[in-house]
Amino acid sequence: MFGLFRFDWTILIILPGLFISIWAQIKVSTTYNKYSKVFTKRGITGAEAARAILDANGLSYVKIERVRGHLTDHYDPRKNVIRLSDSVYGSTSTAAVGVAAHEAGHAVQYSQDYFPIKIRGAVIPVSRFGSMLSIPLFFIGLIFYYEGLMLLGIILYGAVAFFQLVTLPVEFNASSRALRALDGSGILAKDELSSAKKVLSAAAMTYVAALLTSLLTLLRLLVLAGSRGNRR
Repeated sequence: MFGLFRFDWTILIILPGLFISIWAQIKVSTTYNKYSKVFTKRGITGAEAARAILDANGLSYVKIERVRGHLTDHYDPRKNVIRLSDSVYGSTSTAAVGVAAHEAGHAVQYSQDYFPIKIRGAVIPVSRFGSMLSIPLFFIGLIFYYEGLMLLGIILYGAVAFFQLVTLPVEFNASSRALRALDGSGILAKDELSSAKKVLSAAAMTYVAALLTSLLTLLRLLVLAGSRGNRR
């Protein structure tokens, strides 16, 4: 049992994912800050852009609310509400308009029964459970030689990784819808559209990094389980 407290080399497996996640967070922060200072020629705010996209898609019933925080923007499908952060709601920057349009894209996805978002919605309860209990269960099983707990931990963490996987097409598609809507409606000019695209692309990298981290963590659990089995 004391051997468990020696250096665990398997931690090195997840380091690339952690480094990329940190880089992605820095990238999205610096990109947003840069283009939050580039304002739209038409002076349209994030909330106005989201409202225009919603109305154009027959979603006048979807509300837009302001919430505190920075980049805490999200769409709540249960209440049909887009919540835009202080830094997005009333801002006329290309960054804010891009983020707001992205959230409107999620609302459109739900209204059109976009298949990947339905899968993600079905997986959310299991992934939340897995994110809380998978690692503790696995390491309890590892320490006390309970293979059943180790397997359960791996399965639950697999649900977390699967959630991250199905999140990718959902987020990329929402950004694609946003950019098409901003371009087609003339809300943003061509040069402004490029700014919004850079912000959304940087944000997308955080989801790629999250998927990579979860896959590497899952690999680590499998390696630990395999090595424990070989020592018995």
